[in-house]
Amino acid sequence: MAHQSSTLTTNLTRPGQINSTGDARALFLKLFSGEMFKGFQHNTIARDLIMKRTLKNGRSLQFIYTGRTTSEFHTPGNSILGNSDNAPPVAEKTITCDDLLISSAFVYNLDEVLSHYDLRSEISRKIGYALAERYDRLAFRAVTRGARQASPITKTNFVEPGGTQIRVGSTTNDSDAYSSTALVSAFYDAAAAMDEKGVSGDGRVAVLNPRQYYELIQAVGSNGLINRDAQGTALQSGNGIIEVAGIKIYKSMNIPFLGKYGTAYGGTTGVTSPTNTGSFVGPTLEDASGASTGIQNDYGTASEVGAKSCGLIFQKEAAGMVEAIGPQVQVTSGDVSVVYQGDVMLGRLACGSDYLNPAAAVELYVGASAPSAF
Repeated sequence: MAHQSSTLTTNLTRPGQINSTGDARALFLKLFSGEMFKGFQHNTIARDLIMKRTLKNGRSLQFIYTGRTTSEFHTPGNSILGNSDNAPPVAEKTITCDDLLISSAFVYNLDEVLSHYDLRSEISRKIGYALAERYDRLAFRAVTRGARQASPITKTNFVEPGGTQIRVGSTTNDSDAYSSTALVSAFYDAAAAMDEKGVSGDGRVAVLNPRQYYELIQAVGSNGLINRDAQGTALQSGNGIIEVAGIKIYKSMNIPFLGKYGTAYGGTTGVTSPTNTGSFVGPTLEDASGASTGIQNDYGTASEVGAKSCGLIFQKEAAGMVEAIGPQVQVTSGDVSVVYQGDVMLGRLACGSDYLNPAAAVELYVGASAPSAF
């Protein structure tokens, strides 16, 4: 018996009509793809907030970054041969695609027969969630790294602005990260810093954790929020509906926050754990430097990112993401399914991220000293 391919593709001859087992499985793949994409798109926010390019026929992409130039008055009779300082200076940033990122699950046929719910749809959504989570975490760590860097332009007398780190509050307690008054003050400092460094006002965003976001909207009448008329689900969504100083605010559990992802409890945070948080709420940051398995860029080790970062404010040019393989779906079929009496459902993604223009990245932190560059 000839072995069939283990990768399914949708190939229906007529919409809505199923003529064979292969057509039925192709329809399933189409539905599975839709659920996975829905899970990915609904849970990733970084994809639309930074520069994104598709990678073809190579492992890396170059992004160009130009500095400022000068102007001068022309002297009659003098030839114009370009600026004598050879400006504007140019720097090139190379972003490499990391290894293939996958999320998979084996679905046993008997489990599907005995279950009272659509098992495959539920699993496909969770696969989309898993890919989106890692995508955002890498992107936000790239922005964090950029906020701690000097400009890549180092030409004499043409040194460009670098990243910005802004302290939230004035005490040494981690609870400052949740103070709406301190956060609003930090937002205006960040906006002023980006204005001074010549960063465009278009596409400025902030990403905070949920508790920080809700602290802000609870004080919506007094803490300087601009969109005071937003109410109900729009206000609660955390999808850039409200803004401070022209900076749209998003909430995410995937930003580096006090040495963890998204949230931290106890200590001097002033936040009591809601109990029964499980294994996936506030996990400790993992090592993701270039020496880590599968990593081709440098997202820093856990100790390098540190335990004082508590929010990000940035403009679209702060970081870039290259995608060699966008979110895709594969499912086993044919003899493989017969032998194992089930299917492997696989979501995959190949991407890589790094900072681009440090001046467009701002890191919020608590404590007496700013986290170190890495």
